[in-house]
Amino acid sequence: METKNSILYLYGFSPRLRDKIESLLKILKEQIKSNFEIHIALIHDGVIGSTTIGKVSEILLELSNLPLNLYVLIPDLKARGMDSNNLFNKIRGIDYEDLVDILVDAQKIVSWM
Repeated sequence: METKNSILYLYGFSPRLRDKIESLLKILKEQIKSNFEIHIALIHDGVIGSTTIGKVSEILLELSNLPLNLYVLIPDLKARGMDSNNLFNKIRGIDYEDLVDILVDAQKIVSWM
């Protein structure tokens, strides 16, 4: 069985800042072709647009359709007045303990903040 390289991206910019997330999207698509296991944790303003209340950003929808794991940090979501019960169905809500577990398991960590 082949072991995949795993990368965790900590993404802290609002998905509405299209240039930043579009740059990340291009990189992710190449890494997926190269058989990387990708995890993205939306933190800080990166959580904006991750709930079904309001408009889910198009680029976030595109990300969610890629073969990767997409997480949102619930404390950051709550700090911005959003409810974790309304998360877009392809995004998993995590707390700090879950984030630490994901960080420990990742072979590489990339911070986009």
